[in-house]
Amino acid sequence: MSDDIHRLLDALTAAWNDGDAAAFAGLFTEDADYVTYFGARMEGRQAIEDSHRALFEGPLKGSRLGAPAAAPPLRKIRSLSPDAALVVTTGGSGLPDGTADPGRDSIMTFTAVRAGDGWRFASFQNTRIGMP
Repeated sequence: MSDDIHRLLDALTAAWNDGDAAAFAGLFTEDADYVTYFGARMEGRQAIEDSHRALFEGPLKGSRLGAPAAAPPLRKIRSLSPDAALVVTTGGSGLPDGTADPGRDSIMTFTAVRAGDGWRFASFQNTRIGMP
């Protein structure tokens, strides 16, 4: 399970870094829930694809996901059942010029589920890491 989910996370990063909205959304279930760091909610794979296409062609064109700039790295996978897992991870993003921005460091929570065609994300929540 763990290796499959690590590959799924790596594929998510690669799809983002390629600016490929269809590949990014394809890693989610058809009925996935996706909540952004500012509280916007997308429901379903198509909504995830549409919103990311707009981002990849607009304000986040050329952005890159990677390790957090200042926060400690984290990638925790906890099995909930043979076909479901809770994933908590940290990450960061950089602008097209390669500048890492500690203000963009996030902690993310996913629910990963095993479907007939492999593992997919059924939910995603992204929160910026900051000081209270």
